[in-house]
Amino acid sequence: MIQFVPKTVIRHNFSQAMSKMYQTEVPLYKELIDLVADINSDTLEKDDELKRQLTNTGELERINLERHGAIRLGLPSELTTMRRLFAVMDMHPVGYYDLSSAGVPVHSTAFRAINSAELQASPFRVFCSLLRLELIKDDKLRQIALEILQNRQIFSDGVLFLIEKSEKEGGLSSDDADLFVTEAIKTFKWHKTSPISKAFYDKLLSQHRLIADVVGFYGPHINHLTPRTLDIDAVQDEMGSRGIAAKEIIEGPPRRKCPILLRQTSFKALNEAIIFTGDGREEGYHTARFGEIEQRGIALTPKGRSLYDKLLNKARASLKFAPEKDPNAYYQALTETFTAFPDEYQALYNDGLAYFYYQLNDHFSDKDTSDKSVQSLLDNDILRLEPIVYEDFLPVSAAGIFQSNLGEDTNPGYEGKSNQDSFEQDLGIKVYDECDLYQAMMDKSLEECLAKLG
Repeated sequence: MIQFVPKTVIRHNFSQAMSKMYQTEVPLYKELIDLVADINSDTLEKDDELKRQLTNTGELERINLERHGAIRLGLPSELTTMRRLFAVMDMHPVGYYDLSSAGVPVHSTAFRAINSAELQASPFRVFCSLLRLELIKDDKLRQIALEILQNRQIFSDGVLFLIEKSEKEGGLSSDDADLFVTEAIKTFKWHKTSPISKAFYDKLLSQHRLIADVVGFYGPHINHLTPRTLDIDAVQDEMGSRGIAAKEIIEGPPRRKCPILLRQTSFKALNEAIIFTGDGREEGYHTARFGEIEQRGIALTPKGRSLYDKLLNKARASLKFAPEKDPNAYYQALTETFTAFPDEYQALYNDGLAYFYYQLNDHFSDKDTSDKSVQSLLDNDILRLEPIVYEDFLPVSAAGIFQSNLGEDTNPGYEGKSNQDSFEQDLGIKVYDECDLYQAMMDKSLEECLAKLG
C-alpha cells in the first residue's frame, strides 16, 4: 500500500521552496524577511498580552512561516489547472475579489487551507488573479493578446503528470511529492526574456500595466511574497531607515488596539531588464515584482465587514486628493472615522462584529458548570474568547498595492463589471465563502469546549 505524504507537508515544502527561489531572484526580499523578523521579536518582547493571545490561538509558532504569494493568469484554462495544482497541497479557492471596481482588469480568489488545524500547520496562501481580456476595448489588441496567451504553456509536463496522478490515486508518495514541488515551482519562476516585441509590449502597457505583465511573459511569475508582521507601522518606518523604498501609505484599516482584517504595505516594484524576442532582440525594462508585508487582525462577520467598508469609503471620500499625496492627512481621516468601530474585543463580540474561538480557561474544573449556556460560561470565566485571525484579502487594499507598484494607471471603465459566475465557471468549482469558514471555526471551538464539559 502506498504511503502518501500529508498534503500539509507538501504545502509547507512548496512554500519554503517558493521563498528560497524568490530570495534568489529578488535579494531585497531577504532583507525584508530579516527586517520583519527583527520587528516581530521586538514586539513580542514588549507585549506579553499579544504573546499570550498568539500562544492560545496557536499562531505564535507559525508567525515566521506566514507568507502569501500572488500570481496573475491570462486564460480560464490556466485558472482551471492552477486550481488542480493547489488542490494537491490541500489549498482551495476562498472568496471572490472584483478588482475591476478599483480600475484593475482582473478578478481573483485566494487559494488556502480551510480549517484551523491546517492553517496552523502551514498558513501559506496564494492570491490568484485572472486577467479579464474582455475589458480590453481595442478588438485587434485583444485578439493578438489572446493568441499569445494560447500559444504558451505555463505548466511543465512533469507537474501535469503528477497532478493527474494525485487526483487518481488520492495523494503522492514521498518521491513524487518532492518531484511535484520541484516541477510546480517552475510555473512561478521569473523569465528574463519575453515572447513579444517591445512595440507590442508598449501597446499593452498603454492599455494597462497589469495587462503587459500577464501577456508579456512565458508564465505567471510570482510577483511578491509576503511575510506577516506584528507591527506594520514599525516596519514602514524601519524600511526607510534601512534604505528600502516603501510605498507611500499602509493599506487597510487604521492602527488599532484590537487589529481588524488586514493592513499591507510594500517596497516599491523593481525595474528589471528584459529582452523582448518577438521581433529580433530588443532590450527594455519591466516593473512588476515587489516586496509586500502584512499585519493581520481579527476576522469580521458580514455585519462587521459592512461597517468596515462604510467607514473606509467615508474616510476616503472625505479627502480631496489621493491618500498617497498626504499620508498623514489620510491616516488622520481614517483614525477619526474609525472611532465608530469598537476597539475592544468584548465589544466586538457583543455587537456581533467579529469571529472568536471559544476556549476553556485552565481553572474551569473548579467552577460550577451546570449552566452550560454560552453567556453563563463566559460570565463565570469558564470560557474565554480569543480572536480568529483574518486569513483572506481586501479588494481595495489589493488594488492599492497593484497600483502603487504597477503605476497609477486605472480605468474607471472597468467598474461595475463584476462577474463571479463567470469566474467560477473558469475555475471549475464554486469558491468558498470565507464567512462560512470562520463561522464553522467558531462553532467547532464551542462544540469542543462543551464536549470537554460533558
